[in-house]
Amino acid sequence: MKPWILLTGATGYIGGRLLGLLEAEGRPVRCLARRPQSMQGRLAAGNEVVAGDVLDADSLQRAMNGVDAAYYLVHSMGAAQGFEVTDRLAAERFGAAARTERVRRIIYLGGLGNRLGQLSPHLRSRQEVGEILRQSGVPVIEFRASVVIGSGSLSFEMIRALVERLPVMITPRWMTVRAQPIAIRDALQYLRAGLDVSVSGNPIYEIGGPDRVSYGELMREYARQRGLHRLMISVPVLTPRLSSLWLGLVTPLYARVGRKLIDSIRYTTVVQDDSATRVFAIRPAGVHDAIADALRNEDRECAETRWSDALSSVGPTPRWGGVRFGNRLVDSRTVRVAALPSAAFAPIQRIGGTTGWYYGNWVWKLRGFIDLLMGGVGMRRGRRDSEQLHAGDTLDCWRVEEFEPGRTLRLAAEMKLPGRAWLEFEVTGDAGGSLIRQTAIFDPVGLAGLIYWYMVYPLHQLGFAGMLRGIAHAAENPLRRK
Repeated sequence: MKPWILLTGATGYIGGRLLGLLEAEGRPVRCLARRPQSMQGRLAAGNEVVAGDVLDADSLQRAMNGVDAAYYLVHSMGAAQGFEVTDRLAAERFGAAARTERVRRIIYLGGLGNRLGQLSPHLRSRQEVGEILRQSGVPVIEFRASVVIGSGSLSFEMIRALVERLPVMITPRWMTVRAQPIAIRDALQYLRAGLDVSVSGNPIYEIGGPDRVSYGELMREYARQRGLHRLMISVPVLTPRLSSLWLGLVTPLYARVGRKLIDSIRYTTVVQDDSATRVFAIRPAGVHDAIADALRNEDRECAETRWSDALSSVGPTPRWGGVRFGNRLVDSRTVRVAALPSAAFAPIQRIGGTTGWYYGNWVWKLRGFIDLLMGGVGMRRGRRDSEQLHAGDTLDCWRVEEFEPGRTLRLAAEMKLPGRAWLEFEVTGDAGGSLIRQTAIFDPVGLAGLIYWYMVYPLHQLGFAGMLRGIAHAAENPLRRK
């Protein structure tokens, strides 16, 4: 067997994606995680997770045993205080364990910033961590990046939330500072290439895309691709503390994380040493393509992610207004039925058309009439066949986006909406019974989309809950057809 690759930060944004990339190549990966249960079901066969912490020398020693290369992708940005001390201590212990276990190479992702100029505490700490790892005597390849653009990344989520929610923005002076963003796919390619590249010493590679832009320009490009018109009014008096509190109100960021992020982006973070372009055969994408990829990948992740996994204990009628995944709002509910999976899925396969929607058909007809008045398709189209479905079929005001007989049906809305919407059904189970999951997903466009969601939420509580009850009843009473 090939030597192990140790991956820290596998439950984080970049580490989690790097794990998938390494596993796709058949690399033997060992993950270090404080909560090993969080990795359950995420590792390929033959790979493993070790319980431990970068602050725990004993667990590091166990994790490093038999390791050829180790990724250091952790930091303490979310800590309430003292993150510099924590990061310093963690790097010292990680480097010492790597030296003891004769690890061939450490690969570290740090932050861009002028080493001779002023740095924020966070960026200064990231560069200090790289220096501490080098002092261990183990060869270190350090990559330094600015803004990482990808669905789910900290910076991208901040941009998305601001643009989607605020038609008019009061923007502080730090929104004009230049950065050199890199697409997540390109950052991952650099990290992956760090395993095999032939280098001597402890090189530092500054990585970024071809464009040098400000956060304001990033927001304008995001708005352009989403078809949103946004007015930005620049003011010079919004301090980092006030900015972080503001971000905490209108974005998913915690105020303390937002403060450290703002402290960092107040300083220029651009590539000054282009050696990465000479050493690696990687040509990073520009800002336009990076944002377009992030939006496309979000659609794919939305389709592949099981939204209700973390909500399965709430029963068929959860009392909440939806959870967020990026910009999407999700209303998910489940019900257990005393029926085989095939019987539980049968009423789902017949949904719509002459069968109807198992509850409140008059509401669906009213919604279809309103859609017709707005120039939409309404509910007139019905369905091609009352029993059979195929991907691409029309189904009333929906289109079948994915269909797996006996298991999954996902519908994409084609009605007039201030956003995009999906309705998904999934059935799992065995001879002892089945679990039906029903998930409504809405991707709002701007403030109008958010207002629409919360206006119709009471109808969701009534209609979607009633629909699921009707499906469950039809599954347990096979003679029921409507």
